[in-house]
Amino acid sequence: MSALAKVPSPKHDGKRDEILASAARLFRHQGYAATTLREIADAAGIKAGSIYYHFDSKDEILGEVLDMGMKMVTDALRAKLDALPSNATMRDRIAVAIEGHLYGMLHFGDFTSANIRIYGQIPVAAKNKHRVIRRAYADIWDKLFEDALASGELRGDTSLAVMRLFLIGALNWTVEWYNPQRGTFKDFAQQITTIIFDGILNHDTIERMAGRG
Repeated sequence: MSALAKVPSPKHDGKRDEILASAARLFRHQGYAATTLREIADAAGIKAGSIYYHFDSKDEILGEVLDMGMKMVTDALRAKLDALPSNATMRDRIAVAIEGHLYGMLHFGDFTSANIRIYGQIPVAAKNKHRVIRRAYADIWDKLFEDALASGELRGDTSLAVMRLFLIGALNWTVEWYNPQRGTFKDFAQQITTIIFDGILNHDTIERMAGRG
């Protein structure tokens, strides 16, 4: 291989990450359509024309922001699952999946919030392309719920798809209202997990109501 062939493409230098971070922040707060390439370039500290050394278009930037947001959440969730012992219960597995999802959402806020906020605004072609990574993530949850159902640890009178959509939808929007000054992330994740598993009614109340029947 020649020395010339080893020179990295400008599309792979550190400035690319700054552009993506700036775009994610602008997409999050302004929306996709209202954000211009010039604004992204200004936020990243480069000239507008220089952005084309790193990306071919705003749509390409959009695609990477969306995919990175999903990858951050997916990696956080998988790390939690992989850390469990092989004999972990399905409740344990779903609990750490919830924690992993929340960690990804809340620690990479611009990318993950942009993913949620602008998904309905983006061009159809970009949406269709991004659906592949979204579907792969949904498959992880579907497998967890299917295994929990098969083990008898999950109630079988509710659609698994509805469970997934409700759970992920509820977890996603925590990025808009979570306040780290009100307690630790670990405590917050535990509260969310408890509500998901045990509901909001006092167990004594549930037992009294059951007794009346």
